[in-house]
Amino acid sequence: MPENPTDTIRQTLDSVYRAESGRILATLIRLLGDFDLAEDAMQDAFAVALDRWAKDGVPAKPRAWLVSTARHKAIDALRRRARFDASQEEIADQLETSSGAATILDDESVEDDRLRLIFTCCHPTLAPEARVALTLREVCGLTTEEIARAFLTTPPTLAQRIVRAKTKIREARIPYQVPPPAELPERLAAVLHVIYLVFNEGYSASSGATLTRADLSGEAIRLGRLANALLPEPEVTGLLALMLLQESRRAARTSPTGELILLENQDRAQWNREYIVEGVALVERALLSRRFGPYTLQAAIAAVHAEAPTAAATDWPQIVALYSVLARAEPSPVVELNRAVAVAMCDGSQAGLTLIDALLARGELAQYHLAHSARAEMCRRLGRAAEARVSYEKALSFTQQEPERRFLENRLRELG
Repeated sequence: MPENPTDTIRQTLDSVYRAESGRILATLIRLLGDFDLAEDAMQDAFAVALDRWAKDGVPAKPRAWLVSTARHKAIDALRRRARFDASQEEIADQLETSSGAATILDDESVEDDRLRLIFTCCHPTLAPEARVALTLREVCGLTTEEIARAFLTTPPTLAQRIVRAKTKIREARIPYQVPPPAELPERLAAVLHVIYLVFNEGYSASSGATLTRADLSGEAIRLGRLANALLPEPEVTGLLALMLLQESRRAARTSPTGELILLENQDRAQWNREYIVEGVALVERALLSRRFGPYTLQAAIAAVHAEAPTAAATDWPQIVALYSVLARAEPSPVVELNRAVAVAMCDGSQAGLTLIDALLARGELAQYHLAHSARAEMCRRLGRAAEARVSYEKALSFTQQEPERRFLENRLRELG
């Protein structure tokens, strides 16, 4: 029985939405100058496409068609509003006379709409938490619920944060552009932080059925390449190196059935050698500058792992040394936790356990599942099954990711 044409078009549109909605929205925000108007117009365009494409077929350039249709929908919406607000008519006239055909930039161009958008979202007049939330929502398409989980806050609170940020952009007339060279350095730190958070959500999803989200990590790497082309400062290069080196292990991090595989058990033949070669070259360049920071140090640690032929051959003393430098450059309990795990690989599980217990006693990682999971691993290796069970159960109570839950449950079953 032939498939319903509407169902076929709906599947096509779903695919286009997943692949292109971020770029479409970024272009519309540039054209329309308003986040909410752009979001509404894009949704209208997809609704029109469901009907039109079923009759006329899928256009040769779906993204261009959707941008053009959304632009016209926005103009129509502004004209309807003009009955109550005359200024909307003027805006609609300006949009109608502006260039419509040449609105989509080359994906490889540094003057990329999504890069423009991320700089807008990271404008210094916005509160730091608003910059991150707005960028994750508008540039990367994460839901309010996903971002709220990452921020350990409630969806309504997060939604209000995003609304306030949009209002600030509109009222302060923040330009939708890549800032001039003189302003780039002060804006860069916030941009790199956002790219890093986007990558982390893709590399290790905060929740859900899968360990990773290739769409997000891939987008973060693309944005990292754009940022590095625009301003090849050592930390921009270091961040790109870090993302490439971490992403190189994606294929080996889960089994064919989606089960979590620890670094020490991964099949290194599955690691992406092209990413490793590129990442190592980038981190070496950043280190030679002598002006590097935390991202480059993390990339250097990832490079040590990437260049080790086996888990047993890993240069753990070098990793401990790099984590010690990183802890001084950017003090963080998570960095201390990672250093403790490296110490355990050098000096034995008891040495690592002592450091982790001291960290947990401070309370900062009390609800961090990886801290309890690391402690459980140390206890398991030391033969302290009862303590390992308690720590695995604590870790299980705090994780929201299904592969991690299954891994922890398997560990508990192994303990009997």
